[in-house]
Amino acid sequence: MTVISSNKDIEALTLTFVAEFDASAQRVWQLWEDPRQLERWWGPPTWPATFERHDFVPGGRSNYVMTGPEGEKGPGWWVTTLIQPPYRLEFEDGFADENGDPVVEMGSVRAVVTLEETEGRTRMTTVSTFANLEQMQQMSAMGMEEGMREAMGQIDLLLAEDDSA
Repeated sequence: MTVISSNKDIEALTLTFVAEFDASAQRVWQLWEDPRQLERWWGPPTWPATFERHDFVPGGRSNYVMTGPEGEKGPGWWVTTLIQPPYRLEFEDGFADENGDPVVEMGSVRAVVTLEETEGRTRMTTVSTFANLEQMQQMSAMGMEEGMREAMGQIDLLLAEDDSA
């Protein structure tokens, strides 16, 4: 399994996932940088994402829509705040309305992704920081933890395609 650990820290208002991959940091970085690759794993298998916009630069905006099994739509957005290829990415992530505009009352989550090469593998640590406990509990009730685990679980298959190409 891709995800080797997860930790929900209510005091720090964080949700941390650590995953390891048989690939270089540069290759794992491409999974974030390239919207066509990103949409193949961003979101659990039953809620795949389509990135309509992905400006992968500091200050850049990304808009995506996750589509559920019954055709439900879950629009979202990112604003990238820091990029240090291929080792660190930071962004704000939130829900959007049908026009792609942020749903302010839902707030946003700050995400920090770090990639570290170790013994021919890459360790990806993703830390999501919530604005407050209510937001953290709301996102947890919506299945964020399970969804992230399922989403990251798709990365190994995507990387395995490199070996078969």
